[in-house]
Amino acid sequence: MRLPAAQYALQPRCGLALYKTWGGVGLSAIGPAGAVMTLILIGVGSGGCSLSRTDGAFARMEGREATGSLGASGPAPTEGDLAFARNAASDVLTKGDKDSSQPWENPETGARGSVTPLAEAYSAEGRTCRDFLASYVNGHSESWLQGAACQSGEGRWEIHTLKPWKQG
Repeated sequence: MRLPAAQYALQPRCGLALYKTWGGVGLSAIGPAGAVMTLILIGVGSGGCSLSRTDGAFARMEGREATGSLGASGPAPTEGDLAFARNAASDVLTKGDKDSSQPWENPETGARGSVTPLAEAYSAEGRTCRDFLASYVNGHSESWLQGAACQSGEGRWEIHTLKPWKQG
């Protein structure tokens, strides 16, 4: 009588067997000690790894160290820089385009940025007003300014507030 294919494949051909089974299926084929070890390895493998350190974070910031995040404090805008930003704000608000920005640059200081209107126009004290956000880049620092402008009687936009942007 011929052996079934599964049993024939498990028979040693040269006298040495790579593994021995007891004819079972699943975990019973590797015995109780092997089953326990397999369950432990599955638990450890699916549990993931964790590392606990008692000395805090891997990297610490001391004093006034700056990261690459926006809003890092740098040199304050000069009056000349603010004049260029105000002109850009007036220009972009005059266009009235939705989702538009106006770049600006002060060639004397090298500062640059852009002005972007926020939300829709609103009425304040009988005048049409609009809020905007302006970026300010000088050297390796970048900050943001928030402002509001209202249209004058002649239709020109006048900036009445321009201050550092507070998120929130």
